[in-house]
Amino acid sequence: MNEPSAAAEAGYSVPPVHRAFALLRHIAGGGRCRNVNQTAKSLGINRTTMIRLLHTLEAEGMIERIEEDAGWRLGPGMIVLAADALKSRDVVRVSRPIMARLAASLSLSSHLGVLDGREIIYLARETPDSHLVSNVREGSRLPAHGTTVGRVLLAHLPPERLRALYAGAELAAYSDRTATNLEALERQLGEDRARGVAWSVSNYERGLGSCAAPVHDHRGRVIAAINVTGPAEAFEPGAPRAGEIEAAVKAGAEEASAALGWRKGA
Repeated sequence: MNEPSAAAEAGYSVPPVHRAFALLRHIAGGGRCRNVNQTAKSLGINRTTMIRLLHTLEAEGMIERIEEDAGWRLGPGMIVLAADALKSRDVVRVSRPIMARLAASLSLSSHLGVLDGREIIYLARETPDSHLVSNVREGSRLPAHGTTVGRVLLAHLPPERLRALYAGAELAAYSDRTATNLEALERQLGEDRARGVAWSVSNYERGLGSCAAPVHDHRGRVIAAINVTGPAEAFEPGAPRAGEIEAAVKAGAEEASAALGWRKGA
């Protein structure tokens, strides 16, 4: 059960509301409440109160009866509330404060990008209080195969869609580390997927390093990627801050995903 908030501890808690939410969480977790006595006991709710809560939640559309007296499940009212909540959590709005923290804590520029064909579009940028900032602007387009944001997004496409996307396409070389054919790209994307991030040391632009991680929506789909960029020496294998950078970017992308309704491991 969730820890009580400061308001609850201050005496503003409403016990019947807590009991209603305990019951909703139980049902959302797969509890069907077929045995009212047993469910009431496990949740610490009086049996009569339990029955009243079930009927009240049903009347509000938050739960509904399962046919053949098989218990209860979440109802359309709860589903609509959840959908409205997810719609309000736009990926840019959710990601900006996370990106700002990454930029401030790592002293690196941070970007949010999405895939559009064989290109990525940068939707947001946060920069540190430093003269070493990225010159990429919001709305900029860059080749997906050459950038960490693009590689992350391509790595999570179905294989057949990736092959169709690059069938007959020329892959420009931006450095000797750029994949310039589909076979090399698939190999690189497989490594990115296994690592959980795409990593670059002067792969796209000499002197710049980058690390990107995927942002998932509530269905688990990868819809965007967050990266940080900065001096290449910070991203070199074995560099003192390389581990810190990778962990921070992964954590930031997971935080944005969780805010959009994604549950890790679900």
